[in-house]
Amino acid sequence: MIPTPHINVSKEGMIAETVLLPGDPLRAKYIAENYLDDAVQFNAVRNMFGYTGTYKGKKISVMGTGMGMPSIGIYSYELINFYKVKNLIRIGSCGSMQPDLKVHDIVIGLSASTNSNYAIQYGLPGTYAPTASYDLVKKVVDIADKKGIKVRVGNILSSDTFYDASDSWRKWAKMGVLAVEMEAAALYMNAAFAGANALCILTVSDSLVNGEETTSEERQNSFTQMMELALESA
Repeated sequence: MIPTPHINVSKEGMIAETVLLPGDPLRAKYIAENYLDDAVQFNAVRNMFGYTGTYKGKKISVMGTGMGMPSIGIYSYELINFYKVKNLIRIGSCGSMQPDLKVHDIVIGLSASTNSNYAIQYGLPGTYAPTASYDLVKKVVDIADKKGIKVRVGNILSSDTFYDASDSWRKWAKMGVLAVEMEAAALYMNAAFAGANALCILTVSDSLVNGEETTSEERQNSFTQMMELALESA
């Protein structure tokens, strides 16, 4: 095993088969320091921190992915194809597109619509629908039910644009899309192509409907229900 251009790991077993993937590397650090036992840092290339430890006796890794589909596309590809990762669970923030979806609510991305051309690389004769692993979806929903945590399961939008020049989100909302983020579609496609399992769990950080929003510090440190759902399902 040799290091990739973005992950400096050469020793077998330093990365677990299940990896939690927050966009913010500081959120990865927070999870490692507050939830994992005996956590060891395995990556700091480009300050994209990665750690491996145990949670309730199970070996788990957590690593930042950066923002956008090109970034998570690189890290998830390398984790799957070079480091034999089997389960990839993105934990991130999203903007609500529905009036009944409030700040701090949790969204499970069953599927991920996108305005990206990421799928063009596969040469498919049609439009691909990026979809989460059903086993991971069911596991998280079952755990949420047992814990009494309300989650919304449905279609999300993975967008290439953070500052949209138009109000195009309203058209996605009319089609029932719950929320917008920037990574899940690429993660789902990479996992599908390589035969791995992927899921995106999101916490609503702001609302496109009413303008409500959280602070950057809250997004980094306080989305604990989402983190715990991911850890319990890993």
